[in-house]
This record gives sequence, C-alpha cells and structure tokens, in this order.
Amino acid sequence: MDSLPTSLPLSPDACYAALQARDSRFDGKMYVGVTSTGIYCRPICRVRAPKRENCVFFAHAAQAEAAAFRPCLKCRPELAPGGALRWSVMDASRTLAQQAAAWLDGQTQAEASVEDLAAHLGITSRHLRRIFAAEHGVTPLQYLQTRRLLLAKHLLTDTALPVTQVALQSGFASLRRFNAAFIEHYRLQPTALRREGKAEATDTPSALLLAYRPPYHVEALLEFLERRAIAGIERVDRARRSIRRSLRLSHAGQAGRSCEGWLEVTFDANRPQVRLSLSEGLVPATATILPLVRRWLDLDADPLQIDAALATLPAHACQQPGVRLPGCVDRFELAVRAVLGQQVTVAAARTLASRFVQRFGTPLAGATPEGLTRLFPLPEQIAAASRDDIASLGIIARRADALRLLAEAWPRLLINQPHASQITHLAAQQELIALPGLGPWTASYMLMRIWSWPDAFLPGDVVLRKQLTAPGEPLPSPKKVLELSQAWQPYRSYAVMRLWRATAPSSTELS
Repeated sequence: MDSLPTSLPLSPDACYAALQARDSRFDGKMYVGVTSTGIYCRPICRVRAPKRENCVFFAHAAQAEAAAFRPCLKCRPELAPGGALRWSVMDASRTLAQQAAAWLDGQTQAEASVEDLAAHLGITSRHLRRIFAAEHGVTPLQYLQTRRLLLAKHLLTDTALPVTQVALQSGFASLRRFNAAFIEHYRLQPTALRREGKAEATDTPSALLLAYRPPYHVEALLEFLERRAIAGIERVDRARRSIRRSLRLSHAGQAGRSCEGWLEVTFDANRPQVRLSLSEGLVPATATILPLVRRWLDLDADPLQIDAALATLPAHACQQPGVRLPGCVDRFELAVRAVLGQQVTVAAARTLASRFVQRFGTPLAGATPEGLTRLFPLPEQIAAASRDDIASLGIIARRADALRLLAEAWPRLLINQPHASQITHLAAQQELIALPGLGPWTASYMLMRIWSWPDAFLPGDVVLRKQLTAPGEPLPSPKKVLELSQAWQPYRSYAVMRLWRATAPSSTELS
C-alpha cells in the first residue's frame, strides 16, 4: 500500500508522522488515502488518525482521486494551499511538468485542452503527457478533472451559487456532465454538499475560505499594501487583519462583459486561513477570482524552502520568517503603479496614483464599504488621454508619455497574459524594456508582482545596494549586487521583499 510517486518528498513513515502531528507545514504537499473508508485527507485533518496499515500517501489530490478515494468533508482538500513552482534549468522536464500543473490550476474554461497546454509550453501533447505522468503520477486530464471537481466542491460548500453556475464556473460544459462526474468520483449528488438551511440573502457577500502554510508574516504583508494603498481603490485595516479593494475583471461566463464590485480578505487570527468575501457583482466570477487572490496574497508559498534559500541574507533581513511576495489582482493597475513609482518615494507614488484614479477612474456602483469609491481606469481610457491630461496631475511629461504608450501596447504585451513560463518571462522582460520610459528596474518589478515571479531581482535598486553594504564601505555596483544575488536563487524576489522590509519606513524605497 506504500507505492509513492517520486514527487512525494517524504518516506511513508515520515508522512505518517506528519499526519499524527497534524503538521501544517506539509498541508498541500501530501494527502493520505484511508483504505478502510475510501476517503483522502489533508495531513492537518482533525479526525482520529487512521492505523498505519490503512494509509496510502499521495503527493497530489489528483493522485488520490485517480486511486478512487473521495475528498474528506471535514478537512476539505479543496482548501489546501497549492504547490509552489521551483524553477530550474537543470531539470527541464520537471520544470515543464510543474508549469503545466500551474496552467491547469488556473483553468476554468470548458474548452481548455491538453493541446492548448502543449502549445502554451511549446512542446508536443505526447511529450506533455509523458513528462506530466512522470512528475505528477496522473495524466493532465485527470489532474484537470480533479481541480475542477474540487473547485466545484469549494463553491458548493462556501457559496449559495446555483448548481448550474457552479458547474459552469468550475469548467464543465454542461450541468449533465458535471452531475455525472461528481457522482462518479464522489458518489454524492452535488446538492448533498450544501450546508443545511443555506439560503443567504442576495445582498450578503459570498464568503470562501483559503488556506496557506505557516509561518505567514501577516503584519509585513498588511504594512506593505497599506503604504501603497490608493485612495478610493484599496483600504487596509491592520487591526482587523483585513484588506478591502474594488475590482473590475472580465470573465468568460459573462459573454464579454466585465464584473465589477469589491472584495475583502481577512486573515484568521487562530488558523492558517483567509476568509474571502465578494460583493454581489463579483460572485459570477468567483472561480476566476480565487486563483487571483491566492497569487495576490502568495498563499501557495513554501516558507521553509524560501527560508533555506535565503539563509545567507544579512542577519537583519534573515530574521523575518514568513514574509510573502505580494502579487496583484489587476495587472494593468500594477503596471501603472510601477511606472508612477519610478525614482520617487512610496508616499509620492501613492499620491500620484490617487490623483490618477480620481481623474481617470470610474465610480464604483452600488453599496460599497467605507473608503471604496472608484474602479481603476482601463487601458483604453489611458490610451485615449492626452499627455497634458496626465501631466496636469503632477506627472512629468516623459512619464505621461510612458503611461500612454504602455496603455496602447497593453493588449498585445506578454505581461498581460495570466500564465508565464521561463521562456515567456525573459521575452516579457525584453518587451517591456523596449517600451519608451521603462527601464530594467520597472520591468523586473512588474514581473515580480504581476506574475508573482519568485526569482526577479532589481540589482540597480538603491535600497537593496544600501542593505547589502557593510558599514563604512561604498555602495556596491549593480553588477556586484547581481553576483551576490545568485546565492538566493530561485527566490530572489523574496530576498528583495525582506531587504526592503529591513529598511526604515522613512526610506526613499521605490514603489
């Protein structure tokens, strides 16, 4: 019963020890199938630990379901954090297989196919199936089916969405196919997962739970976002450990229309999880928003691996376990922020961004929480603006031109795509640098936060150079800083975050 895929990092006995300890460090990295019940669980499940001889361990939920195990209704495998990608040029096949899984994790379109994925990665579908099975122990279609079913289970349990909407948002082409797959895999009718008496009023926000691996330096993330919060768009409440913001996004189920509204995330003070609430206008795009929020808050990070990779950072930066890499939920918004933040302080960039939103943003309709009044402007709105319109906000003419050119080019830029690979990362960086007014610092910062790229670095950043300078010594050159950073691969973006945080708030740290 102990046949394990090569991607499982622990021996069966070590897995069982983690299960007995309910060790949250391994949440999302392993699952246990219980042969006496036919159910699989997360290692943190609070039920009594099964006997050792009844346990089979898996690296992925898809492997457990391929072996005919059903997800536990108590620990809810759909809430587990995902696996963080580990980029390596030494093992191309494994890297491709990990990138393939990341692409599938974000797919809620019924039309998504293995051929589409293979084309995205630039390999044949036959080679994709071979390397995927070798790394993950299941086929791409089995993996995708599991992700869709777990997403459907999440929506059925935590929202009041009609079953038909759940089916479509989870990527099933029809309700009939959804019902058949759900019954076949889970031996339950979808409606059986509905909470008893769950019938929320239409003006009550939808709320979902999202888990992460501790430690998580929540205060560091809230402080980072609070210092950059744009008035009218985003509001951080550190006392409540919450973030509210407005959001507009396109969604396949809306037939080309956009969804608009607001969301709130609140960090649980007692458990490693986040509560996500959505306004009524965003509920139809729930399946699209979930992976956005996970990347925004970096909920899938593996803090132990990151800590080990950053062990040689200066001591004052090392002593910050759980510092995460903040992503974004609006790629164009982050790109504009990066341009506005060039060569100015965080406070100055926030002031410019707030003026920018007040001038070009649109009002947020409906009842809204305090402090949320605007939606960030669309690229086409900025492309149509004149240089004088933008410069009148106190933005220098050259930067105003850069914003207009960025907005005009936005629909065709690689950075506007939701999925990245090692090849597209390099191409996107060069594409951004080629735009007038965008240099290497801005391009790297965009990649670091828009794509949540774990290994971006900013060798010319003045704050980083100061943090890496011994007392009394001159600032190292960008080339020297880049050489020093090689020791922190593949998590140099996290090194940047720690070194920035080690700087006093009054610093001239860039945006």
